[in-house]
Amino acid sequence: MHIEKRKSGKKIKYYLAHSYREGSKVHKFRKYLGTDLKPEKFNERKLIAEKLILEEIHKYRIISDPLHIELHKDEIELIKKIELSIPLKIFHLSEKDWKIFSEIFTYNTNAIEGSRLNQKQVKEILEEDKWPDKSKEDIAEAYGVDEAINFIRKTKEHISIELIKKIHKIVFKNSKPFAGKIRKKGEEVVVMGSKGNIIHEGAPQSRINHLLNELIQWYNKNKLKYPAFILGAVVHNQFENIHPFSDGNGRVGRILLNNILLKHGMPPVNIDFKNRAEYYASLQAYELNKDLKPTINLYVKEYKNLKKELDDYKKKKKL
Repeated sequence: MHIEKRKSGKKIKYYLAHSYREGSKVHKFRKYLGTDLKPEKFNERKLIAEKLILEEIHKYRIISDPLHIELHKDEIELIKKIELSIPLKIFHLSEKDWKIFSEIFTYNTNAIEGSRLNQKQVKEILEEDKWPDKSKEDIAEAYGVDEAINFIRKTKEHISIELIKKIHKIVFKNSKPFAGKIRKKGEEVVVMGSKGNIIHEGAPQSRINHLLNELIQWYNKNKLKYPAFILGAVVHNQFENIHPFSDGNGRVGRILLNNILLKHGMPPVNIDFKNRAEYYASLQAYELNKDLKPTINLYVKEYKNLKKELDDYKKKKKL
């Protein structure tokens, strides 16, 4: 850190400054200390400014490498065995199964984010184009999520910033004016808990592109090394840490997760609304400790639930 002096008329203004390099980008931190300060006051303010700058740097560093500790070969083999044990295979899914999945996923992924549509209403919207007396935004986003599921089934792309923006645009094109647009300068994200406490801070807006590119590079480097569960979990959880959009990150992240799973021959997964507390806890475990176990355990649980829901639906049709 260093002191900068600037003349302002006959006075001199003092600043404490520090530059922090991240990739090819340099972030400049500067705190105003005062004008024509006496040594005692200067040192007092300098100490406070140093603390504030270090806190800001910590915020910049808090979302770092997607998975900075490489998994051991034994851990990778165990997760591969877990993947083989799930009771659902992608080649088992008929077009009808995909339609049912999209309805189930659309209801749950929107309900997690506060949609007031129930599962029956989502089914009627998507199958019959029948609109309930509910929020037009909720209805538009039901159509949007369903369209996004169809999109990831067809696209050959795994992950890119343009793909991420495309998914966001598809889901929110008829409900949000910023559909498909990354957060603008000055738009920061803080997620509050039920008790008013901060449970998550998205990356500073100035770091979004750098962190997304870092995540994409990590994926491309490891896509042949790690099994689908690890790839999907890291991409989804790190995407949620970054929080690149001012709203809609949860839904885009869960669709992105399914895109990664599909590209590696795995069936899609649904995060059930009833399991949202467990889902949030798994995100916290990753954010704080880079612990993927809660996330992967949740995937296994959700695959079993999805298999049961698909089977139950078919039984009802036969009755």
